[in-house]
Amino acid sequence: MRNLWLFISKYNAFFFFIIFFIVSIILIVRNNSFQRAGVLNSSNKMIGQAYERLNQFQSYLSLAQVNDSLAAENARLRSELKTAFFDDSVVQKTVKDTAARQQYAYIVARVVNNSVHQKNNYLTINRGKKHGINKGMGVICTSGIVGIVKDVSDDFATVTSLLNSDTRISASIAESQAFGSLVWGEGNYNPQMALLQDIPNHIIVKKGQHVVTSGYSTLFPSGLPIGRVSGTRNQSGESFPDIIVRLNTDFATLQYVYVIRNVFAMEKENLEAISKNNDE
Repeated sequence: MRNLWLFISKYNAFFFFIIFFIVSIILIVRNNSFQRAGVLNSSNKMIGQAYERLNQFQSYLSLAQVNDSLAAENARLRSELKTAFFDDSVVQKTVKDTAARQQYAYIVARVVNNSVHQKNNYLTINRGKKHGINKGMGVICTSGIVGIVKDVSDDFATVTSLLNSDTRISASIAESQAFGSLVWGEGNYNPQMALLQDIPNHIIVKKGQHVVTSGYSTLFPSGLPIGRVSGTRNQSGESFPDIIVRLNTDFATLQYVYVIRNVFAMEKENLEAISKNNDE
């Protein structure tokens, strides 16, 4: 306490100056309308800027919640697309009975782990059995194909990425409808490139053509974007050149994905298995 009084007495002139200065400012502002208006405008501007920055900070903190809601809305909208329905029409003479049945449903999930620079890459998503995820389901994002569900627990699932040497996706060239198998990693582990194989030599392939899902598997609806033709690579003695595809999906920045549930998948697979067994 004694030291405080010594400090104040030593610098009393400075403290008196501050006190008189503040009092004079108050008197000027209170007794002069022009100065009072200027001070009010300045203070309102400062308060407004402070509120604006606080609002920006609060908005930043709520970005995760906003992204979750947008991803859920995208999943709902995808489920309402025409390609998500099965045309269950019956046509006989001039009578047509049409009923659009839901074939594909989309379950939104957030990527919680991801790899892109390995020979065999995987993702982990925060959705599992209790959310309707099963092994073998296709996974996409807003820009293209992501992969196939590998293993599932109650709350999580691992996904075999398209950037995996074991992944094969049935794909086609949209302009010609020619289809083949999309693979990755054969001599090139570029996360932006893949190879479309088994397209015959007589098919004219041009740079820039669109590569999409063929719809021949139960994983993906037809016509989903995969990438664009970047070039071709002829193998000596082979009648099927490798078509180099630049992928739409940026695997390094994946945050949200959509798992596709095909309502008719089991029915189709069981029927094809019966036909195969009968042939054998």
